[in-house]
Amino acid sequence: MVRFTNQFLAIAFTLLIMAGAQQVFAQNEESDGSVNTVVTTNSKDGVFSSTASYTFDVKSTYKNPQAGRLKYVVTTEAGKLMKSDSVRVKLGSKGSASYDFEIAGLKAGFYKINFMINTTDYDDTTRKAFGIKPEEIRSQYGKPADFETFWNNAKAELGKVKPEYKVTEMPDSSKDNRRVFLVEMKSIGGLTIRGWLTEPITKNKNKKFVVMLALPGYQVDLKPLYGLDPDIALLSLNIRGQGNSRDVINVRKETYITLGIEDKNKYVLRGAIMDCVRAVDFIFTRPELRHDNIIAVGGSLGGFLAVATSSVDKRISFCSAANPILSDVRNLVDEVDWPFIDIRKYVNTRPGLTFDKVLNNMDYFDAKNFASGIKCRTLVGMGMVDNIAPPNTVQTLYNVIPSDKHLIIFRDLAHEIGKKYVVYEGRWMRDTFALF
Repeated sequence: MVRFTNQFLAIAFTLLIMAGAQQVFAQNEESDGSVNTVVTTNSKDGVFSSTASYTFDVKSTYKNPQAGRLKYVVTTEAGKLMKSDSVRVKLGSKGSASYDFEIAGLKAGFYKINFMINTTDYDDTTRKAFGIKPEEIRSQYGKPADFETFWNNAKAELGKVKPEYKVTEMPDSSKDNRRVFLVEMKSIGGLTIRGWLTEPITKNKNKKFVVMLALPGYQVDLKPLYGLDPDIALLSLNIRGQGNSRDVINVRKETYITLGIEDKNKYVLRGAIMDCVRAVDFIFTRPELRHDNIIAVGGSLGGFLAVATSSVDKRISFCSAANPILSDVRNLVDEVDWPFIDIRKYVNTRPGLTFDKVLNNMDYFDAKNFASGIKCRTLVGMGMVDNIAPPNTVQTLYNVIPSDKHLIIFRDLAHEIGKKYVVYEGRWMRDTFALF
């Protein structure tokens, strides 16, 4: 009897263990799954004429039901809360649902929107941005009354500097049927700047090339640029303090943007813009280059330089600026971290210098203040979730360009542009310069 009882207890214990294991397996099976969400902007480029519209789709693979809330929050680029709302979420076993949101009553501008979902076994945030009537955006800040005089004086000072052009062929760098030349020249302040000129090899001694003046991003070292287009010469310029133009100015990345900022006549960007003008001077000395067909192109700081150069030097005949920085600076202060973190640190080390004084000087280097002076065709690209060149600041620049222009918005990109921009740029440039 004892033996039987012991066997019974052993069997019962085994059954309990198995039952417990089955319960654990069942619980794991119930908790095994995922929630997938898709936020659809009901506008191809994220721009709306009045009411922004989104669709939030959610699908669960969990066996157990999911319950919670879905919330959206709308803020300005500067982080000011504009609107928020939430709805209840209830999903059955392996269920799905769709929620439509209409966001009305916002004035012209760009806005950030976050969708936050929190359910039984899942929480996540999706970040988007949208624009309302962006063509109506204007800055409340104007340009200094002596803006044009300031830049005319800078060009006059540059004109007094003998350029001392030096062109050296670099046979070892030649490829893609292109000759490569190292170009050196003196710019404002007597600083030597350098760049790379690549020209298609041709048997036609009378051939003249359209020129693409490529301008660098922030602390980017531009190298020789190649390409298969037999009609275009490429001049990539390294402005002072960048790339192979660091003889005199050779500083850390975070320091460059602050160099001379306490005096607008000594600020590094004044010299950098004049470096670009000097590069145009160089193009005009070359008989094989077309002086009437020059495109200034760049992204980020390069986009800023393209806008500034096209404004102060009317010899530029096409401007292409992707994600141009430093536009609408006084509004930009509340919207981005860089470059103002570095600038404020610098101000704190300079007795007597104030941030207001710096902003007064930066008015002369505000991209939107250059934009109103552009006379050539201009292409602008922006990323709608850009946290360096926010869309409202780029739009402000674009809206004041008085010449023939086109804007390409990348709804889901940050500080970058997509292939569509490059393709459009090439086609519009060839159309402008009659390269058929």
